[in-house]
Amino acid sequence: MIETAEAHAPLIQRLVRDFGAPWVDEQTVADWVAGGGDRVVLLAGDPVRFPEGVDVAAVLPELMKAFPNRFSVAVVPRESEDAVARRYGSQRWPTLLFFRDGQYVTAIAGMQDWDVYLQGVAAALAMPPSRPPTIGIPVVSQGGSGGTSCH
Repeated sequence: MIETAEAHAPLIQRLVRDFGAPWVDEQTVADWVAGGGDRVVLLAGDPVRFPEGVDVAAVLPELMKAFPNRFSVAVVPRESEDAVARRYGSQRWPTLLFFRDGQYVTAIAGMQDWDVYLQGVAAALAMPPSRPPTIGIPVVSQGGSGGTSCH
């Protein structure tokens, strides 16, 4: 178990304590999301730089009530957020990463109005898995001509 609760805002700790959200890091997140069904991972961000991360932590239990038994939630500790964010192409804090049966589905970044959250979560729970928007690496053909043309 990741022992970092003291370093987090009370509302983030509440997700773990009262709603059973496990702490997951870059080593454990893939196994947790592969646990089956729809799963949501919270990247709250630094509460000083991104105070809305605490707001998202407060809204998340309400979203769980609005979509009863539709998804499980996990929280990434601050020291692991950059690695998990890079792995799944997230570039904003806070972010909710959505997964289904171990596969990435989508993300909702930033603090949203309630209606936007309801629509976004409903859409995320209905859409098929997709490829995470990770930063691409240019592919160069080994037999390429060395010029800038692709033909």
